[in-house]
Amino acid sequence: MCSLAKQLRCALKIDQHLPLVDISAAAHRYSMYKVGPVLCCSHGIGMPSCSVLLHELIKLVRYANCVDPIFLRLGTCGGLGVPPGSVVISKQVFDGYLRNEYEMPILGECVRRPANFNPIVFNELLKCKERDDRFGICLGNTMSTNCFYEGQARIDGAVCCYSLEQKMCFLNKIHCMGIKNIEMEALQMAAITYHCGIKAGAICVTLLNRLNGDQIDITKEQLDDFQQRPLTVAIRYIKRVLNISNCADE
Repeated sequence: MCSLAKQLRCALKIDQHLPLVDISAAAHRYSMYKVGPVLCCSHGIGMPSCSVLLHELIKLVRYANCVDPIFLRLGTCGGLGVPPGSVVISKQVFDGYLRNEYEMPILGECVRRPANFNPIVFNELLKCKERDDRFGICLGNTMSTNCFYEGQARIDGAVCCYSLEQKMCFLNKIHCMGIKNIEMEALQMAAITYHCGIKAGAICVTLLNRLNGDQIDITKEQLDDFQQRPLTVAIRYIKRVLNISNCADE
């Protein structure tokens, strides 16, 4: 998020002479940087930590009287049927049971909420592809899990109770559902923003094609390049929303 904030300063030509300050450092829960009208915030791994950030951000923008805020999640993921380094824009999000909803217990009862991202946002994000890009941008469904290993049909964890054949059968099944990536936060984000009427989207870069294996096989230089790609797309989108013309920042 610090890197994104620095790049946004250049892209938006805002506050470049001021020190970059983590305005939530004292809380020791996440980092937050403000660049003009944009907040850049980190979250931990998985939906529980993402939930804490989202609740506090939603309250924050309400207290600040923000009008029609847009939330974006940036990250890495495992791809399905797309080359490593591809940027996937999430459309619908499915849980580990392959349901297009987020489930949680509230007051001892099971509450389910739809997990869909805003079509205006994901269609505009898709338009942020440029001719000279060395990577593809695609729209697809996303699977979000509460587990990095068995929950994602991996066979390289400490515990695995299924065969390689069963794994591949499952991955091919969800690929046929239009699921193009697997990660651990989009489900909760889609559900809470949809429930609150907030426009939101998710931009993730694939580090591997899970149909070809579970291990990442790229260099450190490639990883750095891949991780920059969601930031690049997000900055283009932010400039479109703010109606700022292109400059030599990307």
